[in-house]
Order: sequence, then structure tokens, then C-alpha cells
Amino acid sequence: MKLQDIQVSVLPPDQEHVVETQESLRAHYFADQRPWVVAYSGGKDSTLVLQLVYELLVELGPTARKPIFVVASDTRVEAPNVEEYLADRLSRLASHARANGLLLHVHRVQPTPEQSFWGNLIGKGYPSPTRWFRWCTTKMKIKPSRAVIDGIVRDYGGVVLLLGTRLDESASRAQRMEARATNSRGLNPHNEIPDALVMTPIAEWATDQVWEYLFTHNPPPWGGTHDFMLDLYRQASGGECPVVLDLNTPSCGGSRFGCWTCTVVKEDKSMRGFIDSGATWMEPLNEFRNWLKEIREDTSKRDGIRRNDSIGPGPFSSETRKLILRRLLALEKTVGRRLIEDAEIAYIQQQWTDKFDVTDSALAIAREFKREVGTVTLTPEDLSRDLALIDELAPRFEVQSIWATDLYSLVTERYPSLDSLSSRQQLLEDVIKVVENAVRQADRTEPAA
Repeated sequence: MKLQDIQVSVLPPDQEHVVETQESLRAHYFADQRPWVVAYSGGKDSTLVLQLVYELLVELGPTARKPIFVVASDTRVEAPNVEEYLADRLSRLASHARANGLLLHVHRVQPTPEQSFWGNLIGKGYPSPTRWFRWCTTKMKIKPSRAVIDGIVRDYGGVVLLLGTRLDESASRAQRMEARATNSRGLNPHNEIPDALVMTPIAEWATDQVWEYLFTHNPPPWGGTHDFMLDLYRQASGGECPVVLDLNTPSCGGSRFGCWTCTVVKEDKSMRGFIDSGATWMEPLNEFRNWLKEIREDTSKRDGIRRNDSIGPGPFSSETRKLILRRLLALEKTVGRRLIEDAEIAYIQQQWTDKFDVTDSALAIAREFKREVGTVTLTPEDLSRDLALIDELAPRFEVQSIWATDLYSLVTERYPSLDSLSSRQQLLEDVIKVVENAVRQADRTEPAA
């Protein structure tokens, strides 16, 4: 089916809702100095809000003096076709705005290795997410987006968040939106972000009206087309996954713009929709996702002690984590796409080393699949924190902090990589020298009997 074959409801020529929204946006733009943050997910509603805002900037021209920030969340485990689409949209948007001197800044926020899906699932052994233990939302979506927004708030003293939520989406969403207290301009304070007001420009738009605008205003002003997005809605079932800024937002598992690894839902209808529409190369991804869901319920794949030291199914066992990493890297070869970053593998190794692994197993598994991964590079903040911890703990164990610091420096500075046998042997020799020097120094300072 081609794009032009998709049936669109024929709407009456009444366009009052468009004019009212455009006038409202214009009035709010000049109402105060707070910069705007447009939460963009790539879905139809957030795309509509972004397009209306962008068209306003183009219309205002030199009189538009207040910055607009576009924040889009890339969890690193988006469906690969959606991830490519999102990256292309944001690149075109940023380039067009820059070329035309528009005060619009694009932020494609991603989780750090510590916040990432694989960093937590394989590194720390977190079981794959459930409806009751949805750890992925906070770590992969809320924290990265909040870090950017909090920074904008610090720089400007406050922001207005523009969200694509609509009353027409669902009865529960409408009830929550109508229950919010608003100020004289109809904006409500965000329930978790200080100094942030929330605007929902298309709250009153019906779904048909959203589609009509996107079809009749295609291509968007920043270039490219909406065709791929519109086709995604034809291919996959499920709802739209918004930019998540707090835990009040329900899970978007199974949505067209959700994560391919989502195990919150029983069946990923979105992925199945892609596959049934011809993207058969995604079948191995779907099978891997189903396997992650299955092993979560297999107690033999989990430790018998929880992270709080209570008895019960705990994190994935060390062998299970190694199995997941090996199968994930094999999956990369099968689908021909990068699914885990080097920094995530390095972080996984760091976590394993802290808990159970002294042979760099994660790095060795990566090498099996021709992935050469270096060790984690410590930041100055990491070094400062670690050295402060040495100074604090050394007296408790009756250890001279200077010698502990010397040993620490050997590992972090002189031997950051221990991939070769010779480097390991040299490290051992240098450690012996430090210890012998420490013993000699202690003997000199020990009072005579």
C-alpha cells in the first residue's frame, strides 16, 4: 500500500481549531521570557506541535527572540527503523534552523552507560522490566531528559514545556488533564520539575484533525517529508509513546515509537506489525525480546538473593549475564546493525569486575565477535571521588592512604588496559614494589621495642 492509498477522513472546511491554536501560540510566545521546550518523540502529536511551533518561528522572523529547545529521547534501544527516522528528523531540523538563523536548539538525549538498558540488564543483572518493576522508564527516559531540561531551567530561571497530549487520546488522559490546576494563561505547573509550566497546544484537537493537518502540510518546513512517519502508523498497531518526564506517564510498551526490547507488554504488537508489513529482518529482534521476557521468569537464571539481601529471585546470575551478552552480540551479526555501544560493554565489564569477574569476561566475549572494547575512561570527577574515598576508608583499615593511592594510580593511569599477559605481569611486579616499599617505610617508623 502506498501512502496516497491511506484513507483520510474528509473534514469540513472549518479550520477554526488551527487558527485558534496558532493565535494562542503567538500570544504565549510573547507573554513572558521563559524559553520553550518542545517534547518531541517522532509520533504524530509531538510532530504536529513541533511543526506549529516551527511555523510560528518562521512567521515571526527577526521578531522571534526567545529560544526554543527541542528535546527528543533516544533510549538506544528504539526500534532501529524508528531510531534512524528520529535521527534524520532531528538532523534536518537542526540544519534548517541553523541555516535560517532561527533560535531553535535540538537535543537528542540518550542514557549514559550507567542508565542504559544493557548497562542495567547485563551489567547489574536487573531482570527485564515488568509492569510492576519498570526500572527502564526512570533510568533511560526520565533522567536523561530531565538533566537537559533542568540545565535550561538553571540557565533561564524557568521554562514552558510544550507537550502533544490531547483530550481525545483516552478517557483517563482527559481526566488527568482536566484535573490539573492552571494559571491565568491556562498553563499548569509541572508536578516534578520546579519552575516549569506545561502547555498543551493541541489538547482540544481530534485525532482526525491531527491527521488532516499533517497530510495537508507535508512536507514540513524543515525539509524531508512526513511519509515515513505516516507509513509507520499504517504498519504497526499500538499507541504513541511520548517523551516521558515523570512516572505519571503510563508505559508506552508496544507503541509504534517504543523500545524493541520492551518486556512490559505481553506481546510487542508494534514489532509484529512491522514484521507483518514486510520488515522481516526484525524477526530475530522480536525473538530475542521474547527470550528476555521468558528467562525473567526462570529462577534458574537468577541469583537466589535479592539486591537488598533478602531471599528470593534476585538479579540475573553471572552466567546468565554472559549468555545474554553473547547472544546480543550474535544478534548484531544476524541483523547487521549495532545494538550495543562500546561504552556500554566497558561499563558492563566494570560492573562484573566489581561483583564477580576478574578475567575481563565481557571484553573477551566482545572480542569473540570482533569488537575491541577499551576499558572505562575515568573522568576527573571519578578520580577525585575515588581518591576522597581512599582517604576516608584507609584509616579504618589501618592502611596508609598514600600507599593505597599509589596502588590506585597504577591501575587507573599506568595500566588502564590489562588485555595482554605482559601488562598483567608488569602490573603484578609494580604492585609488589609498592607493597615492599610500604613495608620498609612501616619498619622505619615502627618504634623500637
